[in-house]
Amino acid sequence: MTDGPSATDVSVATSDPWLAKAQILVVDDEPGMRNFLVRTLAPRCARVEAVGDTSAAGRLIEASSFDLIILDNILGGRTGLSWLADLRRDGLFTEVILITAFADLETAIEAVRAGAADFVLKPFRTKQILNAVVRCLDRSALRRENFVLRRQLAPPDRSQAAERIVGTSAQMVRTRDLVARAAATRSTVLVTGESGTAKEVTARALHELSAFADRPFVPVNCGAIAADIIESELFGHVKGAFTSAASSREGLFFYAQGGTLFLDEIAELPLALQAKLLRVIEDRKVRPVGSDREIPIDVRLIAATNADLAERVAGGQFRADLYYRLDVVRIHLPPLRERVEDIEPLARMFMDQLSAQLGLPPLPIPLSVLQRFEAYPWPGNARELRNRIERALILGTFGELVSGPTAEPRTDDLAEVEKRHILRVLAASEGNRAEAARRLGVSRKTLDRKCAEWNV
Repeated sequence: MTDGPSATDVSVATSDPWLAKAQILVVDDEPGMRNFLVRTLAPRCARVEAVGDTSAAGRLIEASSFDLIILDNILGGRTGLSWLADLRRDGLFTEVILITAFADLETAIEAVRAGAADFVLKPFRTKQILNAVVRCLDRSALRRENFVLRRQLAPPDRSQAAERIVGTSAQMVRTRDLVARAAATRSTVLVTGESGTAKEVTARALHELSAFADRPFVPVNCGAIAADIIESELFGHVKGAFTSAASSREGLFFYAQGGTLFLDEIAELPLALQAKLLRVIEDRKVRPVGSDREIPIDVRLIAATNADLAERVAGGQFRADLYYRLDVVRIHLPPLRERVEDIEPLARMFMDQLSAQLGLPPLPIPLSVLQRFEAYPWPGNARELRNRIERALILGTFGELVSGPTAEPRTDDLAEVEKRHILRVLAASEGNRAEAARRLGVSRKTLDRKCAEWNV
């Protein structure tokens, strides 16, 4: 006989987020077991249904979906395992926990073959069944999340990869053509241009158009990693290589194996590491810090910089031999002020992207605004234009451009900016505060408090 809940079961991990949302179907021909499971699960789950046979269970499954089925193996007329096998053949892959009082190795093997996620022996305690339920729900959620992530990380359509480089100017037409040509090889590419000219976008397009687009693209900002650890970050290290090396670790070259390693701000690499990078490019091998062994690599290298590397070489700040090894194919991205005709398509692309991200309706871009945009020098290039579009969406107006770096809102205006942004998102959500809170990335309680302050 199954034990009821006890004081020792209070520690069961019932705070699992998937348990609270779960819809569970119990199939057992013993009324006492059904009642026990309903009493145990109903206070902790969104919905629990309990039936005594597979026919009734089948009707419920056809009428609505369940996250988990708790299935007794010995049922009147047939076994739970045979019914589970039928479900799997019909394409139903809901998680199933098989419960039985008559267990042996053969039954356990059959349960795994039939597709059961877990196997629990009767009699069991509250804690045992709850732990099994939580494990199954977590595993199911993880599988779905992995599937979604794989879809998100899947390489985009190659026919559209070059279109990431937006612009109708002759310079950008030539850039797209050069990217398409360079992508067909594994040659090292050097991307140059001022800050904000979309060097990483260009590097990603090179990768996406290549024959190894399904392999990793690993970006590294060389200027953002401290000089004393960048070698370990790139090449990896073995246990004990330095004081804090408590275990061995692969480097970014390893994670980019078969794909592309993008070294942004390459001019910021320390001179000592420049020599080691040159050796890697020439020998196609890396030596982890503290290791006596070199590891072969198969990585396509793309470097980028907003500095004049030839000038750095002349000043002794960059190795000439590394410069020539990097400068096999050069793609130079002109500043936005030299390709005024690209401002409008960029502005409209940013408007579409950002309105979707912020959950706000796009603003029309009138001719007068485009004329002001085209007259402005854009010292921050496309990045500054993107920021300007985002600010306009939040404020609900384009306002005035200023010379020099784009002005930020005054501190005393921030509360008003926040209010206008929240109210615009709330309006775009048709007054649905739960949806508005989701789009804003805040809790419903926070949104309710703000609305109360504003008498909304």
